[in-house]
Amino acid sequence: MRALRRFLDRQARHFEKGGKLERLHALYEAADTFVYTPGRVTRGLTHVRDAIDLKRLMMVVVVALLPAVAMAMYNTGLQAHRAIAAGAAPLATWQTTAMEALGLPFDPASVWACVVHGALYYLPILVVTLAAGGAAEAIFATMRGHDINEGFLVTWMLFPLILPPTIPLWQVALGILFGVVIGKEIFGGTGMNVLNPALTARAFCFFAYPAEISGDNVWIAAQTSPDGVSGATWLARAASGGLAELAQGIAWKDAFLGLIPGSMGETSTLACLIGALILVLTGIGSWRIMAALVAGSWATTLLLNAVGSDTNLLVNVPFHWQVVLGGWAFGAVFMATDPVSAAHTDTGRLVYGFGIGVMAILVRVLNPAYPEGMMLAILFMNIFASTIDHFVVEAGVRRRRSRHAT
Repeated sequence: MRALRRFLDRQARHFEKGGKLERLHALYEAADTFVYTPGRVTRGLTHVRDAIDLKRLMMVVVVALLPAVAMAMYNTGLQAHRAIAAGAAPLATWQTTAMEALGLPFDPASVWACVVHGALYYLPILVVTLAAGGAAEAIFATMRGHDINEGFLVTWMLFPLILPPTIPLWQVALGILFGVVIGKEIFGGTGMNVLNPALTARAFCFFAYPAEISGDNVWIAAQTSPDGVSGATWLARAASGGLAELAQGIAWKDAFLGLIPGSMGETSTLACLIGALILVLTGIGSWRIMAALVAGSWATTLLLNAVGSDTNLLVNVPFHWQVVLGGWAFGAVFMATDPVSAAHTDTGRLVYGFGIGVMAILVRVLNPAYPEGMMLAILFMNIFASTIDHFVVEAGVRRRRSRHAT
């Protein structure tokens, strides 16, 4: 590590002002601060310091995402192996060729084989996300003369987890470019964006290419392409068959663990709960947003259950099933709590989270064309987060004025 530190120090002069590579300083600084603590820090008595900085904040989120990443790879491989064992998926993909070259079986009972097979779907999407999104970040930083910060690190980890495993890679590139440029950079970059960049990217993919990334059918491994088989998610099956379809088709425990078809990192509620625990204990994720979101979804589900319906069977699905299907848990933990696009006041976070919880269930249940609502609910409340904070602050000012009026 000392040798690397000396090498980076020797190269610094080329990227500093007046150096031959001055315009590429952002790239050098990004590599340097990714490995080491920045050499320049604030000094003097006028600055308030905290033990945590942007890099450490983002790294905590990445650590919290690791259980979801592990389940994404395992469950993707598991679903592929189940499809192959049932004769529903061909053995003519580059992923299966790689598995055969490695001498690994297409056995759902082999955890290692499932992880490797799932990684062959997950890792290319991760690499393309980094290449396309990272390039956009670097271009904007260079043009503005700014350093490349760690804001994209979390977006890079989040975006592949909310995609189906066999989405075309060119769509991944287009989606993340839209999310980074339109969702963040046009607002000024990290810390200035109104919308969550990863969700903005997924919304683009969903509305631009609904046949490939729909809310009610997901590519498991997909007969809509030569690369595998597709099937309806259990959330979509619940829309057509209701609670009876769920009870007969899968065990609640399997849905909780994440052993069902779906977007790669969204299926495991258990993995999301582990991530939530890490975020709350470290103070990175707001427990107020999560708790209010749970309360909003629970209250809305109880109300819909009380009303009931013979035509829309999702109305009758109880809360304990709603939270283990679709992207509810992943959105509640990792998307709704985005520290930039969420509300910032304590009271505002409660209102913001409750609104997401209500809207997520309403969109999921009452929209027959799209039985999923977390993505749209979060993006909608992102737009109103600053307005919520404004009214909370104004209410506080009015209370103080009334207390100190003379």
